[in-house]
Amino acid sequence: TAHGCPAAGLAYTLYRLDAAGARQTLAAGRTNADGRTDAPMLAAAAARTGDFELRFYTGEHFKEPTALSEEVLVRFSIFDAAQHYHVPMLCSPWFFNTYRGS
Repeated sequence: TAHGCPAAGLAYTLYRLDAAGARQTLAAGRTNADGRTDAPMLAAAAARTGDFELRFYTGEHFKEPTALSEEVLVRFSIFDAAQHYHVPMLCSPWFFNTYRGS
């Protein structure tokens, strides 16, 4: 948002949360030049219902002393594993927003 282009190279980690809130790492990597992952973070065959946490490491990406946060954490639930889930995140050093994409 701040630079008018996708956040290329933004690090992320996707976790599955168990009933006690413990995390299991499912995927980790960096966004491509288009600010997306090259492949789905979670393959359709591995999709399950449950609670998940997606962390975007914005502080590392922006490297600005006035940045709002080091990490943007998105917690979401999958109720129907057969559906497509797309979680885009718009960000700048001082702003972030996410939604369920198409």
